[in-house]
Amino acid sequence: MRKILAVVGLLAIVSCNSNKAVTGSKDIYSLENLSRMSSEDISRNYPQSNMEEGVDEFEEGTETKPYSILFPETEDEVLITWQTEEKKKVSSINYSGEGRWTTADGIKVGMSLDELNKLNGKPVSFYGFGWDYSGAVDWNGGKLAKSGIGVFLKTDKDIPNKFYGDKIVKASEEEIDALELHVGSVMLMNEVN
Repeated sequence: MRKILAVVGLLAIVSCNSNKAVTGSKDIYSLENLSRMSSEDISRNYPQSNMEEGVDEFEEGTETKPYSILFPETEDEVLITWQTEEKKKVSSINYSGEGRWTTADGIKVGMSLDELNKLNGKPVSFYGFGWDYSGAVDWNGGKLAKSGIGVFLKTDKDIPNKFYGDKIVKASEEEIDALELHVGSVMLMNEVN
């Protein structure tokens, strides 16, 4: 869980974008819909979620925030951090299971890099592996650049040395294709207000 918590810090720095509103969506498993709810709303709308709550250090230990975990230890597990102790406004949502959650744009954990590029309307870049923000995606000015959505790629293949480190990966299309990269986790950042 510490690794996911550290991700909040990077995305706060990298994305600094507001999440876009979803109007008229009825999908209860949309991260954007979840991001507009208070803790009370979540309890009412997801009574089966076995919500766990607490306070912990986030953003590489620089901030203490209240959090909620929905559907703990299942493929639908979601970590929500809150802007204040009153838990009225979401700060971020982190999701890494291959369950029912998706973004309004259709990003799901497990989708391929090719599918992600199609949703973005242009190829993404990504940071190397083997550090706190492994596989963090840069939208390169595509459709998702101002979405407030952060994505982290992963692979089940052996990773060559050139794909490690806290820098944008420079590799050929063939080298990238060989890794069979897919979405490993999704984060939605709400604008702090």
